[in-house]
Amino acid sequence: MNASSAIIGESIWVAGIIGWYIIRRPFERRAKAIRVIDNRRSVVDRIGLWAAVLGQGLVPGVYIATGMPAVADFPAHIWATALGTVLLFSGLWLFRKTHKELGKNWSISLEIRDKHRLVDTGPYSRVRHPMYSSFLLLALGQMFLLPNWAVGLAGLLGFSILFFLRVGKEEHMMMETFGTDYLNYANTTKRIIPYFY
Repeated sequence: MNASSAIIGESIWVAGIIGWYIIRRPFERRAKAIRVIDNRRSVVDRIGLWAAVLGQGLVPGVYIATGMPAVADFPAHIWATALGTVLLFSGLWLFRKTHKELGKNWSISLEIRDKHRLVDTGPYSRVRHPMYSSFLLLALGQMFLLPNWAVGLAGLLGFSILFFLRVGKEEHMMMETFGTDYLNYANTTKRIIPYFY
């Protein structure tokens, strides 16, 4: 049961990565057509993005392809695979909803686009950064789907680096752009976990 749970977990993680790309790609293409009026990209921003790619893409991909680092493996269990599946697909669902709600406002980096508006509907009515909420769910899903301490921690570490390097700058940019509207919005919502944080 443990070996088959591990194979199922790996297969679900791979399907999740494919799903992530399928969701993101059309929004990425559309965003390129809209003029950027304020670009806050920086080396720190790129470090955060690469940390997320490394922890939630490359490290688990290498693990699935090679089994390395096998020294950090632990037994796979069907309950963990089931929980990981729920977390991963919840993350993908939220990832899709967030992209759809942002529409033309979406950007991979810290940018304000032409005719940018403050989005406070859909998942944004509960938290200010549901895209990061989806990344957290995906990282937790990875932790339960892939029975390896190093791979599980890599996902959480990658998410944490991205989040803590960017969220403050992102909120500062939104405050400069939308002023008291953003301040009022921020006072009625949490950052990534409804009612908590």
